[in-house]
Amino acid sequence: MAWRQILTWSKQLPSFSAQSSSASRVANFSSKSNPYIVKVGIPEFLNGVGRGLENHVVKLESEIGDLPKLLVTRTIKLKRLGIPCKDRKLILKYAHKYRLGLWRPRAQPVKS
Repeated sequence: MAWRQILTWSKQLPSFSAQSSSASRVANFSSKSNPYIVKVGIPEFLNGVGRGLENHVVKLESEIGDLPKLLVTRTIKLKRLGIPCKDRKLILKYAHKYRLGLWRPRAQPVKS
């Protein structure tokens, strides 16, 4: 009885043949494109992360200089600059995501 039900269900289900590509089965997570900032510097990067990191803009710009140097900065250098642990972790987390292309600061700040 169970085999008969399985066979009838398998006939009713649409079959995925070789002609359907794997790209057509991938879910589309977002239908809208997010507005991104074209030129990203340290202030735009830290403002994009938010969470109080805007307080460190002046310190990081004077000591590190530009965003590519911030993206490869280690935690010990940030610690020597006097940035608290929680803020260092946020900077390094979002720097890693930015390098991989998984995150970019938005053009407009997120309203919460």
